[in-house]
Amino acid sequence: MEGAGYRVVFEKGGVYLHTSAKKHQDPDSLIAGVIRVVEKDSDVLLHWAPIEEAGDSSQVFFSKKDTSGGDSCTSEEEPTFDPGYEPDWAVISTVRPRPRQSEPTRGAEPSSPRGSWAFSVSLGELRSIRRSKPGLSWAYLVLVTQAGGSLPALHFHRGGTRALLRVLSRYLLLASSPQDSRLYLVFPHDSSALSSSFHHLQLFDQDSSNVVSRFLQDPYSTTFSSFSRVTNFFRGALQPHLEGASPDLPPPPDDEPEPGFEVISCVELGPRPAVERAPPVTEEEWAGHVGPEGRLQRVPELKARIFSGGLSPSLRREAWKFLLGYLSWEGSTEEHKAHVRKKTDEYFRMKLQWKSVSPEQERRNSLLHGYRSLIERDVSRTDRTNKFYEGPENPGLGLLNDILLTYCMYHFDLGYVQGMSDLLSPILYVTQNEVDAFWCFCGFMELVHGNFEESQETMKRQLGQLLLLLRVLDPPLCDFLDSQDSGSLCFCFRWLLIWFKREFPFPDVLRLWEVLWTGLPGPNLHLLVACAILDMERDTLMLSGFGSNEILKHINELTMKLSVEDVLTRAEALYRQLTACRELPHNVQEVLGLASPAEPQSPSPPASPLPLSPTRAPPAPLPPVDTATSTQPDSSLEILPEEDDDEEGVDS
Repeated sequence: MEGAGYRVVFEKGGVYLHTSAKKHQDPDSLIAGVIRVVEKDSDVLLHWAPIEEAGDSSQVFFSKKDTSGGDSCTSEEEPTFDPGYEPDWAVISTVRPRPRQSEPTRGAEPSSPRGSWAFSVSLGELRSIRRSKPGLSWAYLVLVTQAGGSLPALHFHRGGTRALLRVLSRYLLLASSPQDSRLYLVFPHDSSALSSSFHHLQLFDQDSSNVVSRFLQDPYSTTFSSFSRVTNFFRGALQPHLEGASPDLPPPPDDEPEPGFEVISCVELGPRPAVERAPPVTEEEWAGHVGPEGRLQRVPELKARIFSGGLSPSLRREAWKFLLGYLSWEGSTEEHKAHVRKKTDEYFRMKLQWKSVSPEQERRNSLLHGYRSLIERDVSRTDRTNKFYEGPENPGLGLLNDILLTYCMYHFDLGYVQGMSDLLSPILYVTQNEVDAFWCFCGFMELVHGNFEESQETMKRQLGQLLLLLRVLDPPLCDFLDSQDSGSLCFCFRWLLIWFKREFPFPDVLRLWEVLWTGLPGPNLHLLVACAILDMERDTLMLSGFGSNEILKHINELTMKLSVEDVLTRAEALYRQLTACRELPHNVQEVLGLASPAEPQSPSPPASPLPLSPTRAPPAPLPPVDTATSTQPDSSLEILPEEDDDEEGVDS
């Protein structure tokens, strides 16, 4: 389509703006429109207009960059997002732009209320483009300008995101971000602008002007053969690809029609049931389950009681040995005594292995020396406000040190990783016995050792599972977090790593862990605990208009302010709400332990249960640092910045 001074090179209908997120749909909140890429004079513009105003391409308002210095998208009167709820589509919170009419076409009619949503932006003004995560909604694109503002999210109800990105790649270089495979950074094909971008990013050691000339001639070999500091930043963008095709989006086969729905619709959950917690299991109740020869009877019933109410403090020293697998639920008293004698000998044999190493030998054993130094540093600041560990010459600190060093002899492959002292401390506090604490700690590590593996595959998988649950339970919250660059849930990293050890007061941690150790009602209750906390903070996060830094700061400030009984009650209610849904997706059932995992098609490392980008695996989700949050004096665990890719996932 051509006209005087302009040419429409791309046009796609069925592109909607979702202007509300209310639970009960308002028909006026969905605005159907047409997206176009238009060549006008020497510029290329991206234009969206409602259906009623999109019929004639000549009647298009083309706007230039706002030079007033203010942000044209936000004001004190216009909030930065809509905090409503809409269950059937993914609704991301967007800013409603004020209509800009700097160059109205002669004869154009005044805009209708829906017409005020129309916008046009020069491709040169774009800084980034974010694609939606494949999941439970229609696909959408979010355009971010150089000024930092976001245009309204474009929801493609009839498909078309790939086609649009392929057209944009004719005029722009779309480079996939190494931190987020769904984020495309926009660079012009202009050599001087690209040179300036390279210089600003400091990706190369060489002169950026020389880099650009070679880059444009042979991007693949220049990047991967000549530049020592290039990262995965351009790996997807620089691969040889077909002319006119987006470098990170391989075109579908010619005979494959683009589907009308790119993803499935949301799951309709029923009402959330009311849940009441029971009182803790008492010594008398525990004794009622002890049968002849000291064997425990009706164990499933006993575990269910521990799940619903926890344990009385006086019972924990004995009951934790069963919950953590140190003692068998079916064993007799005599069998338990024989087992403890055997495990005591085994423990001290392993302890002797490192105790007998002389200082001279240790100087030639860098691994043992490194473990010892790291353990001493972490132990010296673990739970020092607890009376059991306070004081400069506290014997409890020595026991922590010895148990952790002995664990390095027990599990050579894993050794010691920062954060393990946080898991051992409550166990030693309860058992008050070195040998019992060691073997209970080993049982706990059997559950969570994957959290401390260097590959972080287990942590990535759990964050993916958490996101999957949250997207089913609360799509608008997920979309809000996604719109604030927090959709990866990296602020939950510490929660999952050490099972909320630093989020609750010490007595509440004891109650939380013994409930989780029952394995009821499914294998991933800790993920529902995380969902429960986010559900409790939902309104605060969304109604306050927090950005990514404020979200991280708010989550960190929840430390020691949460009620474990309230969180457990809500987590169980969420579980019952999910399991009552007859149309629960199979991958959600797998997370909840309601279905067996599907057989993998080919051997592959563990991955997120969420659909992934077709061309790349997600980067390790290392959480960002919030410098505004005050640090805890006794903390041996901090959230790492994203650039520390080679760390274990915890910092001291």
